[in-house]
Amino acid sequence: MDLFTEKKIIPILMCGGSGSRLWPLSRKSLPKQFLKCNPSSPFSFLQDTYLRLKKIRNIQEPILICNDDHRFITAEQMREIDVNPKSIILEPYARNTAPAIALGSIQANTFEEDPMILVLPADHSIENIDKFTKTIESGIKYAEEGKIVTYGITPKSPETGFGYIEAELNLDYEDPKGIKINSFIEKPNKDKAEKFINNRRYLWNSGIFLMKAKIVIEQFALFVPEVLSICNSCIQKSSKDLEFLRIDKNNFHNCPEVSFDIAIMEKTDLGIVIPLDIEWSDVGSWDSIWNISKKDNSGNSIVGNVLSDSIKNCYLRSENKLIVGIDIENIIVVETSDAVLIVKKDSSQKVKNIVEKMKNNNFMEATQHKKVFRPWGSYISIADGNGWQVKTITVKPRASLSLQKHNFRTEHWVVVSGEALVEIEKNKKILSVNQSIYIPMGYKHRLSNLKDEPLTIIEVQSGTYLGEDDIIRFEDDYGRKN
Repeated sequence: MDLFTEKKIIPILMCGGSGSRLWPLSRKSLPKQFLKCNPSSPFSFLQDTYLRLKKIRNIQEPILICNDDHRFITAEQMREIDVNPKSIILEPYARNTAPAIALGSIQANTFEEDPMILVLPADHSIENIDKFTKTIESGIKYAEEGKIVTYGITPKSPETGFGYIEAELNLDYEDPKGIKINSFIEKPNKDKAEKFINNRRYLWNSGIFLMKAKIVIEQFALFVPEVLSICNSCIQKSSKDLEFLRIDKNNFHNCPEVSFDIAIMEKTDLGIVIPLDIEWSDVGSWDSIWNISKKDNSGNSIVGNVLSDSIKNCYLRSENKLIVGIDIENIIVVETSDAVLIVKKDSSQKVKNIVEKMKNNNFMEATQHKKVFRPWGSYISIADGNGWQVKTITVKPRASLSLQKHNFRTEHWVVVSGEALVEIEKNKKILSVNQSIYIPMGYKHRLSNLKDEPLTIIEVQSGTYLGEDDIIRFEDDYGRKN
């Protein structure tokens, strides 16, 4: 059979997850898949996930699945790489990978007649793109035959943080072929992982799948009909919101939370695995970031404003302040504007636990960045006190905030770069650098950038309540409500 298919291949990019093990850079407000912290790439992990597919024959624009909070940054990151997604499906609740893949498969069928779908997590790092392309394409003939192909990563160490796939026969890493799957193993203990590493039937589970949309939908109907029924109903009752597809919230709330492996792969007799012998990382910890980083002769990876003396095998990353390291080994330090992480390199998997502890104790730093992204740009809270707050606001070229008012605060704007169009009630005024304006409480107002360069202002808020929910919107270019 010809290696290639004339069927269109639609990627389904899974953009959910919080990536808390990469805290303080990755947080709920900006998870790891949107970060540009891959040492070997200027793009985010999400952008790289699609860009590495471009050599695959018949590859199409992607379907992306993300939560509502990340819809604008998902769309913006696709625009940055000149990609117009077929669809951006908004999940109102996290329900694991099986419902997400069901939604994507159903939606893919609305664009093509029984296309192939290529499911990928959006937060991995892969170095050898040519070999990746060749191995993905080697699964096409099996998918054409009605198989569900998954790709297992050739294990390089006895990892206890990954799931494993056991094939029925020994695998040939040099000439990869599809082998029937014997079992899936959840994260094993150290003893089991060490046995797996010496057995050529075991692979790390990558979460990458290639299959016909019709085949996987049939498997959903056979093994988890409730998931399929709810997802079908959610797509049928969905609504368009700008470039986003909002699925029915009430129906999806009742959808079982289950992984694709448990729902389908552990039950189907159609599953096969192909070894993917490449430089791969799920970038699941700061230790893994250190592993894929360029290092100096002492094994150190240094990013940002750092000064060091006599350090060894360290990862030191400064986003703002100066970090000074002296006589330390095997230490990770990550500094952001509002938090500093210090951890032994071999304990970096425990970061997730401390983030949970912070959440339980209501630390805002556990989930929210100082820098908050909006569809029109971003803002950073730089100082605050009782009844006052100072922010820097950056507005993208040709973008506008909503026409809005506040019931509990006044605002004072000072332009520091660019040119601002300010609308207060029915009056409009152009402000240049060093010019300012006052917005009284309860007045309708809007800030716009009419130029092709970013606009930055300082905003001083004063009032009895300064929460972001004190916004009453009247008009909004992005369809947002109050």
